[in-house]
Amino acid sequence: MEKVTNGTYVSVDYKGTLDGGDVFDTSHGRQPIEIQMGAGQLIKGFEAALSDMELNEKKSFVLSPEEAYGQRDDSLTRDFPRKDAPEGMDPKVGQTVVLNSPEGQQIPAQITQADDEKITVDLNHPLAGKTLHFDIEVVGISATPTQQAAGCGGGCDCASDGCGSDGCGTDGCAC
Repeated sequence: MEKVTNGTYVSVDYKGTLDGGDVFDTSHGRQPIEIQMGAGQLIKGFEAALSDMELNEKKSFVLSPEEAYGQRDDSLTRDFPRKDAPEGMDPKVGQTVVLNSPEGQQIPAQITQADDEKITVDLNHPLAGKTLHFDIEVVGISATPTQQAAGCGGGCDCASDGCGSDGCGTDGCAC
Protein backbone atom coordinates (compact mmCIF):
# COMPACT_ATOMS: atom_id res chain seq x y z
CA MET A 1 0.00 0.00 0.00
CA GLU A 2 1.21 3.52 -0.80
CA LYS A 3 2.55 5.50 2.14
CA VAL A 4 3.46 9.13 2.62
CA THR A 5 7.25 9.36 2.64
CA ASN A 6 9.82 12.13 2.33
CA GLY A 7 9.83 13.56 -1.20
CA THR A 8 6.38 12.31 -2.20
CA TYR A 9 3.63 14.67 -3.30
CA VAL A 10 0.62 14.31 -1.04
CA SER A 11 -2.91 15.61 -1.63
CA VAL A 12 -4.79 16.22 1.61
CA ASP A 13 -8.36 17.12 2.47
CA TYR A 14 -8.40 18.88 5.81
CA LYS A 15 -10.39 20.89 8.32
CA GLY A 16 -8.65 23.00 10.94
CA THR A 17 -10.44 24.20 14.06
CA LEU A 18 -9.54 26.13 17.19
CA ASP A 19 -10.14 24.99 20.78
CA GLY A 20 -13.72 26.31 20.74
CA GLY A 21 -14.53 24.45 17.53
CA ASP A 22 -14.41 27.46 15.20
CA VAL A 23 -13.16 26.46 11.75
CA PHE A 24 -10.13 28.55 10.77
CA ASP A 25 -9.55 26.80 7.43
CA THR A 26 -10.76 23.87 5.36
CA SER A 27 -10.26 22.36 1.95
CA HIS A 28 -13.88 21.23 1.79
CA GLY A 29 -15.56 22.84 -1.19
CA ARG A 30 -12.26 23.37 -3.00
CA GLN A 31 -9.31 21.37 -4.29
CA PRO A 32 -7.28 19.51 -1.64
CA ILE A 33 -3.87 20.95 -0.87
CA GLU A 34 -0.90 19.20 -2.42
CA ILE A 35 2.49 19.40 -0.77
CA GLN A 36 5.85 17.77 -1.23
CA MET A 37 6.88 16.06 1.97
CA GLY A 38 10.14 17.42 3.34
CA ALA A 39 10.06 20.60 1.24
CA GLY A 40 9.17 22.88 4.15
CA GLN A 41 5.69 23.74 2.86
CA LEU A 42 3.93 22.72 6.07
CA ILE A 43 4.15 23.62 9.68
CA LYS A 44 6.30 21.05 11.47
CA GLY A 45 3.51 19.31 13.39
CA PHE A 46 1.24 18.96 10.34
CA GLU A 47 3.99 17.33 8.28
CA ALA A 48 4.91 15.00 11.16
CA ALA A 49 1.27 13.88 11.42
CA LEU A 50 1.18 13.15 7.66
CA SER A 51 4.34 11.05 7.69
CA ASP A 52 3.72 7.33 7.07
CA MET A 53 -0.02 7.77 6.48
CA GLU A 54 -1.56 5.61 3.74
CA LEU A 55 -3.76 6.56 0.81
CA ASN A 56 -7.36 7.22 1.98
CA GLU A 57 -6.31 7.13 5.62
CA LYS A 58 -7.99 9.63 7.93
CA LYS A 59 -6.49 11.12 11.06
CA SER A 60 -7.35 13.67 13.72
CA PHE A 61 -4.62 15.41 15.68
CA VAL A 62 -3.95 18.45 17.83
CA LEU A 63 -0.95 20.76 17.50
CA SER A 64 0.34 22.90 20.34
CA PRO A 65 1.48 26.41 19.43
CA GLU A 66 5.09 25.15 19.47
CA GLU A 67 4.24 22.55 16.80
CA ALA A 68 2.38 25.12 14.71
CA TYR A 69 3.03 28.88 14.59
CA GLY A 70 4.74 29.33 17.95
CA GLN A 71 3.74 31.46 20.89
CA ARG A 72 2.76 35.08 20.40
CA ASP A 73 5.73 37.40 20.69
CA ASP A 74 4.73 40.81 22.01
CA SER A 75 7.99 42.25 20.67
CA LEU A 76 6.63 41.74 17.14
CA THR A 77 4.56 44.92 17.19
CA ARG A 78 5.72 48.01 15.38
CA ASP A 79 4.62 51.63 15.43
CA PHE A 80 4.75 53.76 12.30
CA PRO A 81 4.06 57.45 11.99
CA ARG A 82 0.68 57.92 10.34
CA LYS A 83 2.31 60.31 7.87
CA ASP A 84 4.35 57.36 6.50
CA ALA A 85 1.21 55.47 5.42
CA PRO A 86 0.58 55.34 1.67
CA GLU A 87 -1.42 58.26 0.36
CA GLY A 88 -5.15 57.54 0.44
CA MET A 89 -4.81 54.67 2.91
CA ASP A 90 -7.41 54.67 5.66
CA PRO A 91 -6.00 52.22 8.23
CA LYS A 92 -8.56 50.45 10.39
CA VAL A 93 -8.03 48.23 13.44
CA GLY A 94 -8.21 44.57 12.37
CA GLN A 95 -7.17 45.28 8.78
CA THR A 96 -4.34 43.15 7.35
CA VAL A 97 -1.65 45.02 5.47
CA VAL A 98 1.46 43.78 3.69
CA LEU A 99 4.77 45.37 4.64
CA ASN A 100 7.95 44.99 2.59
CA SER A 101 11.21 44.07 4.28
CA PRO A 102 14.47 45.69 3.13
CA GLU A 103 15.18 42.40 1.29
CA GLY A 104 11.87 42.70 -0.60
CA GLN A 105 10.06 39.98 1.36
CA GLN A 106 6.36 40.63 1.91
CA ILE A 107 5.36 40.48 5.56
CA PRO A 108 1.68 40.42 6.57
CA ALA A 109 0.72 42.50 9.58
CA GLN A 110 -2.53 43.26 11.34
CA ILE A 111 -3.34 46.80 12.38
CA THR A 112 -3.97 46.81 16.14
CA GLN A 113 -4.17 50.57 16.69
CA ALA A 114 -4.60 53.58 14.43
CA ASP A 115 -4.95 57.20 15.47
CA ASP A 116 -4.02 60.60 14.04
CA GLU A 117 -0.36 60.20 15.04
CA LYS A 118 0.60 56.55 14.56
CA ILE A 119 -0.34 53.13 13.27
CA THR A 120 0.53 50.03 15.31
CA VAL A 121 0.86 46.67 13.54
CA ASP A 122 1.24 43.13 14.88
CA LEU A 123 3.65 40.92 12.90
CA ASN A 124 2.70 37.67 14.67
CA HIS A 125 1.02 35.01 12.54
CA PRO A 126 -2.76 35.19 13.16
CA LEU A 127 -2.64 31.65 14.61
CA ALA A 128 0.40 32.22 16.85
CA GLY A 129 -0.29 31.10 20.41
CA LYS A 130 -3.25 28.95 19.40
CA THR A 131 -3.79 25.21 19.72
CA LEU A 132 -4.86 23.83 16.33
CA HIS A 133 -7.10 20.80 15.76
CA PHE A 134 -7.01 19.04 12.39
CA ASP A 135 -9.08 16.35 10.70
CA ILE A 136 -7.26 15.18 7.58
CA GLU A 137 -7.54 12.56 4.85
CA VAL A 138 -4.79 11.58 2.41
CA VAL A 139 -6.53 11.59 -0.99
CA GLY A 140 -3.47 11.25 -3.23
CA ILE A 141 0.17 10.16 -3.13
CA SER A 142 2.44 10.63 -6.14
CA ALA A 143 6.12 10.74 -7.06
CA THR A 144 5.44 13.90 -9.13
CA PRO A 145 3.17 16.92 -8.67
CA THR A 146 -0.42 16.44 -9.80
CA GLN A 147 -1.51 20.05 -9.30
CA GLN A 148 -0.14 23.25 -10.72
CA ALA A 149 1.59 25.30 -8.02
CA ALA A 150 -0.78 27.94 -6.69
CA GLY A 151 -0.97 30.59 -4.01
CA CYS A 152 2.31 31.39 -2.32
CA GLY A 153 3.48 27.92 -1.41
CA GLY A 154 3.59 25.49 -4.29
CA GLY A 155 0.12 24.01 -4.01
CA CYS A 156 -0.80 25.52 -0.68
CA ASP A 157 -3.83 27.74 -0.60
CA CYS A 158 -2.10 30.28 1.56
CA ALA A 159 -4.16 33.35 1.92
CA SER A 160 -4.54 36.41 4.10
CA ASP A 161 -0.83 36.64 4.66
CA GLY A 162 -0.77 38.54 1.40
CA CYS A 163 -1.58 35.67 -0.96
CA GLY A 164 -5.36 35.27 -0.77
CA SER A 165 -8.16 35.48 1.73
CA ASP A 166 -8.13 32.82 4.47
CA GLY A 167 -4.87 33.08 6.42
CA CYS A 168 -1.56 31.94 5.02
CA GLY A 169 -0.40 28.91 6.75
CA THR A 170 -3.75 28.18 8.24
CA ASP A 171 -3.87 25.08 6.11
CA GLY A 172 -0.55 23.95 7.47
CA CYS A 173 1.45 25.80 4.84
CA ALA A 174 4.54 27.72 5.78
CA CYS A 175 4.48 30.20 2.95
